[in-house]
Amino acid sequence: MKKNIALVMGGFSGEHDISIASGNQVYGQLDHTKYNVYKVVVDREGWYWLDADGAHKPLDRGDFTVEDNGRKVHFDLAFIIIHGNPGENGVLQGYFDMLGIRYTTCGFYTSSLTFQKGYCNPVVKNFGLVKVAKSVLLYKEPDNSELSALKSQLTLPVFVKPAAGGSSVATTKVKSADGLLPAIREAFTEDHSVLVEECIVGREFDCGVFRKADGELLVFPITEIIPKGGHEFFDYEAKYQGFSNEVTPAECPESISSHIQEVSGKLYDLLGCKGIVRFDYIHDTAKDELYFLEVNTIPGQSAESIVPKQARAMGISPAELYEMSIQAALA
Repeated sequence: MKKNIALVMGGFSGEHDISIASGNQVYGQLDHTKYNVYKVVVDREGWYWLDADGAHKPLDRGDFTVEDNGRKVHFDLAFIIIHGNPGENGVLQGYFDMLGIRYTTCGFYTSSLTFQKGYCNPVVKNFGLVKVAKSVLLYKEPDNSELSALKSQLTLPVFVKPAAGGSSVATTKVKSADGLLPAIREAFTEDHSVLVEECIVGREFDCGVFRKADGELLVFPITEIIPKGGHEFFDYEAKYQGFSNEVTPAECPESISSHIQEVSGKLYDLLGCKGIVRFDYIHDTAKDELYFLEVNTIPGQSAESIVPKQARAMGISPAELYEMSIQAALA
């Protein structure tokens, strides 16, 4: 009998449209001869599923079921492809845990920890595998005295970003003290906590990791992110509007790529990760030191996203990757 899979996309954050693009890409790659796949959209205006004509159909949030041609459909699996709130921060995972529905991502605790950069960074630093930039976590807009203290604690330039967010939404590179408060205010529009982090100069690398149903750990070839067109870092436009070169496999010494892969594989297990995960780093070329940036527990899956490119470089098609993800979750 065919399994019923809810492909859950959308969300409440600025990454909503990116999630829809990722979801549509995954939908086209799944084996519809093996699975009944339903596009489920989570939106602040309501939750619904899309029928073959694109019409919005109601979803019962009480038991996460839908009606299709007069038949009540229960789901065997939720393929979560929501970037940001509520898919990447543990909220949906806790919901599905209570309903007894399996899902393709990290669990509740890992998702909630890794999504909050201000909490995750000290944990990663404590493992002793990789360096973490100096930072300050804010829960409210600083007054004049607090702002002065912040300026004395950190060395410019700094990155100001929502502590719980992704896709570099509301993220600013601040080079002068005058730009600090406006950047903090912008970041607070996206989240209730803000991370101010010292800038590490170097090359940015990403590495995807996935554990198969049989326990084999796949650590993908690394990607180097090279912003272009005046973009100094991998911001939203660089990510999604073509203002970056993404080189996979990265053209770097083997010692760097193997170190990044080794660290990524260890972090995957130490943080209790499941499903497809991507780790982001900066390699300080002057000091030859690797710095942890963040972990993405639901990385982008659009046609041009990083992890699908890494998988292809490893000889794994997107269809094979998503099939492995489903099998690992069901197991």
